[in-house]
Amino acid sequence: MASLTVSIVTFFAFACGATTANVYYSQSIAGLIASNTHLPASLAGLIVTTTQIGYGMGLFFLVCLADLVENRRLVLITTVGTILSLIGVATSTSPSVLLITSFSLGICTVGSQVLVPLAVHLSPEHKRGKIIGNIMFGLVSGIMLSRPLASFLAGLWGWRAIFVFSAVVMLGTFVLIARVLPQWYPQPKRGYLATLRSMFNLLSTSRTLQRRAAYQGTMFGVFNMFWTAAPPMLHLRFGLAQSGIAAFALAGAAGALSAPLAGKVADRGGSKIGTGVVIGCAGIALLMSGWGQAVASLMTLVFAAIILDAATQANQVFGQRAIQSLDAEARGRLNAAYMTVIFICGAIGSALGSFTYYHRGWDTTAVVGACLALAILLVFMTELRAKKSA
Repeated sequence: MASLTVSIVTFFAFACGATTANVYYSQSIAGLIASNTHLPASLAGLIVTTTQIGYGMGLFFLVCLADLVENRRLVLITTVGTILSLIGVATSTSPSVLLITSFSLGICTVGSQVLVPLAVHLSPEHKRGKIIGNIMFGLVSGIMLSRPLASFLAGLWGWRAIFVFSAVVMLGTFVLIARVLPQWYPQPKRGYLATLRSMFNLLSTSRTLQRRAAYQGTMFGVFNMFWTAAPPMLHLRFGLAQSGIAAFALAGAAGALSAPLAGKVADRGGSKIGTGVVIGCAGIALLMSGWGQAVASLMTLVFAAIILDAATQANQVFGQRAIQSLDAEARGRLNAAYMTVIFICGAIGSALGSFTYYHRGWDTTAVVGACLALAILLVFMTELRAKKSA
């Protein structure tokens, strides 16, 4: 069996980041895309939402194949689909074509989530959290850098440039995957339809999976509320152009540094207390952003963005470490079920962020996000009480 060298872990991180970034490129430039393709401004968030719904469907229907077919081949096929979808988005001229190709892009970019259980298969137990944290650092860096990069290229050459650029990057990633990625042959005990049914069974029976999906789903929903509404707010409240919005998003990318640290904490058994801390931090960050916007303090908003991003990514590592330790033979299905719930919540968060901002302003977006964080924190506290009473 192949093992994970430093260079392979680095490649896993790069491939995850480059692939997952495609889901987020439209987030900071949705307004530009909408105006150019004749989509109403109030529906601009639908571009992000459609991509994330596609990603959620891909997670459910494709990632579970990691328990059935050779993993490298699966990643290569999804990478080809990603390249073709990027070309489709870059050449779209109408809302219907844009949304269809965005949906396709979301479905195909799930190859990054096949890499996570593959890395766990190839890693020793005592280093599992560290390796997941390092890979998540690459994935999170891709997410964080996607927004400023999209804004920067849109400011120079228009919104289509980022999708052309990404298509070239993904072509290079395809070549590297074919040459570097280790093969992994699962030993399936069921067919595809039975595998899909088993994911529902895992969701209905595993308390750990249920709770971790609920925690991170809420966190990711709040995260997407913030980053869907932030670009138009920064433009209207602070007069920032695309370059300024890009710089703001780049500052928020510092939150990615929490992923490797969270991996080490998880390996030392600190996931439980860490989860409560980061959920609380997310709620505080949203309240900070509301105050920062009210008093026109851009620095406060930057700090809020860093805290929110760090909290969301740390909680993702805690969640991945927990669910990937449940059943070695079901890691693909566990990851598929977990990430499907998370990205459905993320899509809802994007739509909610767009709705609350355009209809009630940033204060409402911040308060709703903080209330959601408080609600899931109260759910988390029931877990602590149950442990104590036991």
